[in-house]
Amino acid sequence: MQPKILEMRTGYLDNNDHLARKLRTRFSNARLLVVHLVSSPGSGKTLLLERTLLLLKQTGYRAAALVGDLTANGDASGLEATGLPVRHVLATGKSHLDAQLIEQHVDGLRLNELDFLFIENVGDLAHPSATDLGEHVRAVLLSVTEGEDQPLKYPSIFRSSDMAVISKTDLAGTVVYNRVAVRGAIRSIRPDMPVLEVSASTGAGMTEWLRYLLVRRAVVLITGDSWRADVGAAGVAP
Repeated sequence: MQPKILEMRTGYLDNNDHLARKLRTRFSNARLLVVHLVSSPGSGKTLLLERTLLLLKQTGYRAAALVGDLTANGDASGLEATGLPVRHVLATGKSHLDAQLIEQHVDGLRLNELDFLFIENVGDLAHPSATDLGEHVRAVLLSVTEGEDQPLKYPSIFRSSDMAVISKTDLAGTVVYNRVAVRGAIRSIRPDMPVLEVSASTGAGMTEWLRYLLVRRAVVLITGDSWRADVGAAGVAP
């Protein structure tokens, strides 16, 4: 990489990290947990978010979502049907969301009246790994239809995430899915990473996912500014 390009990229990341730290403090002071969802396209990220929002609403928690799109044609009708605050974040000219976009779109949200804020990044496993959005938890999704070598192809995003969610497990019987190989690939990148298998369609694993989120929010409430908090995974096996 040429020195000038490297200097520009380093400056961008430094500025982004500074803003992300300010955002995280703001979120922590508001006593809410911010969860950043990353995945490749078609992993079932939006459906997982929709089901999560509904479960939280049904159990009395207050949540909102920022949904990243590369175009204005993103379909989040299911999210909007939850009746919870959902905002579209258009990453015009960018390959992924950054802290500046998040700051622009949280203004106007009543953060003090929320328990959870979810950020759904655009479908991309390559670019978001180095970009902090001020989140407390980063969860990387890998569907059973994608193959067990995804963690090996994109080690940076798995290395920078707190939780791996294997999605669309209801399709495991209809596709070639090697559960042992997938977990082995994840552990080769992050030996201590919690791994949870879910199906947003059938509801399998959603109770465990919700429990994980509640534990992580409790840590934020106890510690204040909690970045990559060293907590147990609420019964989720690493």
